[in-house]
Amino acid sequence: MSTKKKVVVSTTPKVSTTTQRAKTPAFTPKNTALIFGRTNYMLMLVGLALIGFGLVMMSGGKMPDPNTWDESLIYSTRRTVLGPAIILIGLIVEIVAIFKDPGLVSTTEEELA
Repeated sequence: MSTKKKVVVSTTPKVSTTTQRAKTPAFTPKNTALIFGRTNYMLMLVGLALIGFGLVMMSGGKMPDPNTWDESLIYSTRRTVLGPAIILIGLIVEIVAIFKDPGLVSTTEEELA
């Protein structure tokens, strides 16, 4: 019996796993479509603007003279009714914006291939 070992010579360069991993990205998204459409985002912005406007309407109420009490400044209709109503309308618009169907065409894996 001979004790010679066989030597295999390869003509292709050996690629180590670290260089192979560095070349391929860690995550490749297959479908880059957004969850919401343009109308959804516009409705969200309108809802946020309404909420902000309602908060601005409720602000204020500083007395011009600290020695006098004026109920019309604190308990005005603008601060007690209109401001909260506009905030509620803004919240409803936000809910509609979230649940509205964006109307995007979904792509399946067969269409991508």
